[in-house]
Amino acid sequence: MFNLEMDQIQLNRLFDWHLAWDSLPFLLEGVPATLTVSFIGMVIGLVLGFFLALGRGSKRIILRWPSRLYISFMRGTPILVFLFILYAGLPAIGIELSAFLAASLAFGLNSAAYIAEINRSSLSSVDKGQWESAKALNLGYWHTMRKIILPQATRIAIPPLTNVYLDLLKATSLAAVITVPELFQKAQIVAGRTYDSMTMYILVALIYWPICIIISALQERLEKRFNRYLKP
Repeated sequence: MFNLEMDQIQLNRLFDWHLAWDSLPFLLEGVPATLTVSFIGMVIGLVLGFFLALGRGSKRIILRWPSRLYISFMRGTPILVFLFILYAGLPAIGIELSAFLAASLAFGLNSAAYIAEINRSSLSSVDKGQWESAKALNLGYWHTMRKIILPQATRIAIPPLTNVYLDLLKATSLAAVITVPELFQKAQIVAGRTYDSMTMYILVALIYWPICIIISALQERLEKRFNRYLKP
């Protein structure tokens, strides 16, 4: 049992406003790296995830099973482990990646597995009659996919894909362990210099929060844009 009186809790040691204000410019210098790594990772994940989804749903074993194996492996291994494999493991076979590139690839290759499942679910949710109508009009596979199926599937996929990006954005803090100069790494530098970790970690949380709010607002705008594909 813990018996703590309110007067025993020194709130001024929980968060130092003066230190936070003085350190804010330095921490904000890490925001571009955070956004860039997460954006590149998401782009890689979207492109690879799209083809993995097609392979996962293919009737051809040569496409379906490698896709399923990749998705299973990436969803079943910690992103931190994969991050070290790319950054610290590959030099053993003569491949050296910068910390920034290793982080971008790690997050992209990992997120692709989750995005693939979202894409597969979204594509399969489109009415099969859409495919049949396109076939009756003698439209090719890729033309049907680009003009008819993808716009409808995208509307369905936007909310879960946004959640993937939000998770990816916050997960970039793991890149600090391989010296990527992102937001959390900047906070660790100040915390190590001032011995005030609590203030820095709370400040980092307060910086991540509005960024995620902005992304959520963009999600709502995208949803409204794609709602025009809804049946009247």
